[in-house]
Amino acid sequence: MGTVTKVGIVGMGHVGAHVANSLVLQGIADELYMTEQCSGDEDHSAKLAAEVQDLGDSLAFCPHNVALVNCGDDYGRLAECDVIVNAAGKVSLASEDRDGELFYTTDTARKFIKPIADAGFDGVWVSIANPCDVVATEIWKLSGIDPRHVIGTGTALDSSRLKYALSRATGYDQHSICAYMLGEHGSSMFAAWSAVNFGGKPLAQLKREQPERFGFDEAEVEEAARHGGYVTYAGKHCTEFAVADAACRIVRAVVSNEHYITPCSTLMTGDYGEEGFFTSLPCVIGADGVEEVMHFDLSDAELAEFHASCAHVKENLERVGLR
Repeated sequence: MGTVTKVGIVGMGHVGAHVANSLVLQGIADELYMTEQCSGDEDHSAKLAAEVQDLGDSLAFCPHNVALVNCGDDYGRLAECDVIVNAAGKVSLASEDRDGELFYTTDTARKFIKPIADAGFDGVWVSIANPCDVVATEIWKLSGIDPRHVIGTGTALDSSRLKYALSRATGYDQHSICAYMLGEHGSSMFAAWSAVNFGGKPLAQLKREQPERFGFDEAEVEEAARHGGYVTYAGKHCTEFAVADAACRIVRAVVSNEHYITPCSTLMTGDYGEEGFFTSLPCVIGADGVEEVMHFDLSDAELAEFHASCAHVKENLERVGLR
């Protein structure tokens, strides 16, 4: 990484704008390059200009100045960035179906992946657009970039939702809970209950010692994590804060070379017998993107859920000609 941290964003809709605001407010980026998403006959230039203006008006309240660059639809300008966040989507298409954006986001991504790759981008992609695992796989395949340099936010968000649900069930602070949702960022994701711990103490042990506190309904808690996004969508017709913060946390881990561990979507290379596509497992994130994929002993039931989730990702890849 250079001394000046440059971050690009493709798509300045609800999520992209919140990513930009969080990056600026946390002082993560020194220079922020923003593009509109190219999607058919829709003109996003006015929205992009408005977001850049609004961000500029907020800089006096931020930790340091940030150069804000309106790149319009010139995607090649993002090639100089250390990290590019893909937030080009249309959440209304997923209002009733988690895979509702499948054709929209993959078609849209085809319009900017190659121009950015051809301009020489060799940084790290952080992709939010859904279905996250499919789009991350597409970025890897079409760009030819090192797969470690493609990170889908994946179940980083869902794991945060799981921690929130566990915090409400037990009263413990979320930061003291280690809990992962794994597999696709979609309906087939699952909670790895065998790995859940509170301050390092396994949930299974705590259930024996304090059944009144830890004897909660695991299926109910897991469902809260799996469908938390729809609770948000039902009230405001989008999700934006949490997913933007999940992306920014990954960006920060990359530009600060943190070696931060989080579930995220990464290339399967034989993991639990799966390979050739992206889905979420715990990963070590640093300057080189995904530096290591963490594995632990999943139960037989969890392994079955993981393979079923992977099967769904592969089905979607086939639907868009990526497998």
